[in-house]
Amino acid sequence: MIRRGAELFDELVVALAVNPEKTSFLSTMDRQAALEEMVRDLGERVRVAIVKHGFLVDFAREAGATHLLRGLRGVADFEYEKTMARMNGRMEPGIETVMMVAPSELEEISSSLVRGFVGTPGWERWVAACVHPAVFKRIKARQPSV
Repeated sequence: MIRRGAELFDELVVALAVNPEKTSFLSTMDRQAALEEMVRDLGERVRVAIVKHGFLVDFAREAGATHLLRGLRGVADFEYEKTMARMNGRMEPGIETVMMVAPSELEEISSSLVRGFVGTPGWERWVAACVHPAVFKRIKARQPSV
């Protein structure tokens, strides 16, 4: 999704949101480092930034963004994102939401699904098939050696 977004926009800020209502498997620092590793080859037009507080649309406005690029895996994502796009449009009419369908190989993958694999027999094979190598490296580093 990031690579496709980089083709559409002159500059792309990958916003790493910190949701206090969710417990992330990886720390914010690990997530940021993984994202930075993932986009390194895309050059200076793509950067990673942390949304520490407030609404994404406020962050986007402060960053000078004109669009929010959102990925859709399926119908449930669409319903949620449609609602968010409408609310963001009310809060900041100058920022348009663009929705992009995720590649089919990513359609069923979610962080909770991947988290459920970790620690089960053969987990490394399954998780490595679902996440970018930069993310896998950090997940594996969090697991105790056997």
